[in-house]
Amino acid sequence: MGAMSGSLRGALAARVFLCFALGYLLSYGLRSINAVIAPALMTEMALSNADMGLLSSAYFVAFGSLQLPLGIWLDKYGPRRTESALLVIAALGAIVFATSASLAGLWLGRALIGVGVSACLMASFKAYRQWFAPDQQSQLASWMLVAGTAGALVATVPVTMALPAIGWRGVFWVVAALLLLVSAAIFLSLRGAERRFASAASGAAAATGDDGGYRRIFGSAYFRRMSSLGLFNHGIFLALQTLWAGPWMMTVLGQSQQQTSEILFMLNLVLMMAYLALGWAAPRLVARGVDTHRLIAFGLAGMVLAQAAMLFTQSEHAWLLWLLLAMCVPVTTLVQSHVALSFPAALAGRANAAYNLLLFVGAFATQWGFGLLADGLKANGLSAIDAFRTALAIAVVAQAAALAYFVVSRAQAHD
Repeated sequence: MGAMSGSLRGALAARVFLCFALGYLLSYGLRSINAVIAPALMTEMALSNADMGLLSSAYFVAFGSLQLPLGIWLDKYGPRRTESALLVIAALGAIVFATSASLAGLWLGRALIGVGVSACLMASFKAYRQWFAPDQQSQLASWMLVAGTAGALVATVPVTMALPAIGWRGVFWVVAALLLLVSAAIFLSLRGAERRFASAASGAAAATGDDGGYRRIFGSAYFRRMSSLGLFNHGIFLALQTLWAGPWMMTVLGQSQQQTSEILFMLNLVLMMAYLALGWAAPRLVARGVDTHRLIAFGLAGMVLAQAAMLFTQSEHAWLLWLLLAMCVPVTTLVQSHVALSFPAALAGRANAAYNLLLFVGAFATQWGFGLLADGLKANGLSAIDAFRTALAIAVVAQAAALAYFVVSRAQAHD
């Protein structure tokens, strides 16, 4: 999509960013919250590790299933109407989750939440491409990732503090109210921004005819090279961050629930600062001739090595390895941005949607598979600690294989 004439400035620009940032903050918080409420939820609902993995993965499978149609809806209806409507579904999902008395009800609520927040990042990127100047895009993207990580922070210590007072059901009632407020804010307060660029947006939508679409994207060798990193490296990290990091701290490292929430808070704080640092450093490194693909490989290698070290470290300070992991993760944003840039502007939204689909397939498979494997290994005589370590070891091998494929592949963006 080409640059639009003009660009939002001042109070209207701030309002646009704030509305979308609040939506993504809630989305990321809901993605991460099960890592904190897992002990209370498993105790009250008598859930196994496999049940918890299946429950948490409902978010990802629902989120991922919406990505391909979402790219079309954003082009056809625009980000304001698309996201505000979907956030109402997310609020409904939070209410279903808060009132459920069975695993099936919890799964349905979690899936509705995944559907409802599926546009929170994609809609913002679509709006920014339409309503802001090209030289503002990378900065806006970095700020959105900071907002998302802030949501993960809110889902740690603040939620832990709220649990004794209102319980996990009360937390989800509060979330439902916040989702409805943000939906109303996006729908009602962004009309002015949408009107200013309505004709340009209509022209861009009309231009997206028979251009190969998703067939062209999935058929690209470069897309396969990059998206394998999303499927395995990025997807597995999301599964760990949003669920299994918490149980790992308590089961493998012997941390209390309070200590675990504090560690998760620090993990997400480091991640947020790393996103900011990479947003500042990446353009400068590229300007100095640093190859972006090498930068990606270096960061992903750091992720693999940090997780491999977790398998063999028994020290009381082993939780620090999770902070090292968080410092390396932001290179995954370079992967996704390169996917979008490797296709014509008319396909950029669908390229992002295709990448997100594979990303969330990886997260779904890991969240559920990790729990299934841990329970199966325990049933066959392994200790809980050894079962967790074995599951993570398999995840590390998968990430190392994807990284090796990325390094060996010679596919380029315009092959």
